[in-house]
Amino acid sequence: MTDHIQRHNDVLAPVIGFNTPLHIVEAEGIWVRDSEGNKWADFACGTAVTNLGHNHPNVVRAAKDQLDRLVHSGMIFHYDTSVEAAERLRSITPPSIEKFAFANSGAEAVEAAVKLAKYTTQRQGVLTFRGGFHGRTMGSVAYTTSKAKYRDGYHPVLGSVFVTPFPHPYRWGVSPDEAVERALDELHLIFKHVVSPSNIACFLVEPVQGEGGYYPAPPAFLSELRSLADEHGILLLYDEVQTGFGRTAEWFAADHFDAKPDIMAMGKGIANGLPLSSYGASREIIDGWPPGSHGTTYGGNPVAAAAAAAVIDTMGELLPGARELSKHAFERFEELAEKHPTIGDVRGLGLMIGVELVEDPESRAPDADAFKHVKAHGLENELIIISCGPDANIIRFIPALVTTREELDWAIDLVDEGLTSWESR
Repeated sequence: MTDHIQRHNDVLAPVIGFNTPLHIVEAEGIWVRDSEGNKWADFACGTAVTNLGHNHPNVVRAAKDQLDRLVHSGMIFHYDTSVEAAERLRSITPPSIEKFAFANSGAEAVEAAVKLAKYTTQRQGVLTFRGGFHGRTMGSVAYTTSKAKYRDGYHPVLGSVFVTPFPHPYRWGVSPDEAVERALDELHLIFKHVVSPSNIACFLVEPVQGEGGYYPAPPAFLSELRSLADEHGILLLYDEVQTGFGRTAEWFAADHFDAKPDIMAMGKGIANGLPLSSYGASREIIDGWPPGSHGTTYGGNPVAAAAAAAVIDTMGELLPGARELSKHAFERFEELAEKHPTIGDVRGLGLMIGVELVEDPESRAPDADAFKHVKAHGLENELIIISCGPDANIIRFIPALVTTREELDWAIDLVDEGLTSWESR
């Protein structure tokens, strides 16, 4: 055990888990380095955060400039970078999202967005979807069902939260259309037997489930949620914390669907590593939320907001290349799926790709050991990957948008090698 890890274990709580034992001292682009100069390609992107790669010069420059001018406001006085970041957000979010507020983390943004929905509708119920991840604070953990362990030890969780299935075609062994029908049938049974629609403030949904397994919502599913929301006066709330800021090779996952949200929660890639998140809605909704109904001391920090504006200014030029990278990555993984029986499914949007590893194609039994083997092979050969899904058997393949085609192929080749050695053991 290195001296750093010993010091870490001596003073830091073990509740925060780390995906690797690496002690990194510097990073640039997709590469991170330790104190001895060893390097690894970070295909975890700091858990889907550094979408522009580490230490992008435009973002660093904007943050440094702001550090020299003003570091903190704390809701005491106005400053320019929060306005600039919000203006940039309005230029890239769906037309239904017009005004914004800031927070520090994705969980905070989700909780604030739910509070806004409850205040607006004067209803208390929240309907969310099994397999969703919306944070681990005491409020947001009530909405999170990607893994039971996130809720274990904290019951009773927040009340009036109703969980219904999200369509999981591969895991259920059915077509996307059949999965949508099954999920909607269960939703209607909730309304029939558990809670009336008139008690529901919002549908809280990830357009692509993240931690739950990288399941994109079938378009018909979101369209029906939009219709039900309109019919019953329910607000449609998209959690785009992981899907936002180029991760799906569009600004947001919402850009892939006709169904648009009433409220959006955003975070992770918004400031490329500085702690910031946001939530937005229409003028009508947000302007009905009076001052003091919600607040934050650090949310919208001037330095983080400056970084967010730089992220948006920079990222637009990278999206066309990200779409090409995505197309190439899916083609490569589909080729690997034909070669390796351990690959049960390849799914996702853009550069948010889930590769599900199974014991055999017929049973579709999750194979977490296969993932551990591939991850270890990558780490031995300078590649960092992480998992997702309740069984930790899905490769969460999330390269930065600045990744080159050659680097992408190199990483996929390492996955290929890892699977080959696993299957030949």
